Amino acid sequence: MAVYAIGDLHGCYRPFRSLLECLDFKHSRDRLWLVGDLINRGPDSLGCLREARALGDSAITVLGNHDLSFLAAATGSAPDKNLNSSLKPILDAPDCDALIAWLLEQPLAHHDPDLGWLMVHAGVAPEWDVATTLSVAAEVEARLRSAPHDLLSRMFGDLPAQWDASLTGEPRERLIINYLTRVRMTDRSGNLLMKHKGPADFDDDQTPWFRQPRATRDTRIVFGHWSALQSVAWPEDNVWCVDTGCAWGGQLTALRLDDPEFPLIQVPSDQPVPEQLR
Repeated sequence: MAVYAIGDLHGCYRPFRSLLECLDFKHSRDRLWLVGDLINRGPDSLGCLREARALGDSAITVLGNHDLSFLAAATGSAPDKNLNSSLKPILDAPDCDALIAWLLEQPLAHHDPDLGWLMVHAGVAPEWDVATTLSVAAEVEARLRSAPHDLLSRMFGDLPAQWDASLTGEPRERLIINYLTRVRMTDRSGNLLMKHKGPADFDDDQTPWFRQPRATRDTRIVFGHWSALQSVAWPEDNVWCVDTGCAWGGQLTALRLDDPEFPLIQVPSDQPVPEQLR
């Protein structure tokens, strides 16, 4: 059995199928970890969503920020969030309700103690160990399943910016979501810098989330969300970012988690490189 973590699909269905062929992936034998953001930007979000759901028990998917934003708009929880054209085929699909119901059941974090890997879409708070990460993720997952409208209608916003275990209610849930699905950079005090989307700038004022002293330092973490990092392996920080910008004309990446060499398997995107990235 092989276990692979695959980066942000963002609607790039043909590269996803091509990558599965390169892996010689077998449902009955192998396992996939999908780091979230299955949809948006690429040409076939519906195909990616259907494929991920069809993988059944052979795949584990964590939710990304684009998946949550889609759920908010599709369920009417955030009427001011417009769905772009790449997502409308999902709403027009005969299995739309089943796909939304499936997304609502997906976790925000996954840990395999035997493999020694933790998967999230974006990052974790410095104070969280693995058990805490899974516990706070479960809080939000339970709300997403029991009261999706309440959660999704209130999750948007950049504050609070720093973890405090005494937080409750809406501020606590928003901050958990922001760490797990949106974080890239923090300031030196650990406050989230939610506007940052570019490369990892290491200076006196800001640092990538994974450079903070953190309770998960001894656990390998695989994540996505940050194609501008421009590097997959950060072994000195015990993290691997498998978002390699497939939606921006880059590559779709699989990282083999059960091989001590952690090899990468990559296929090219079928999307053009945006003018600003050339």
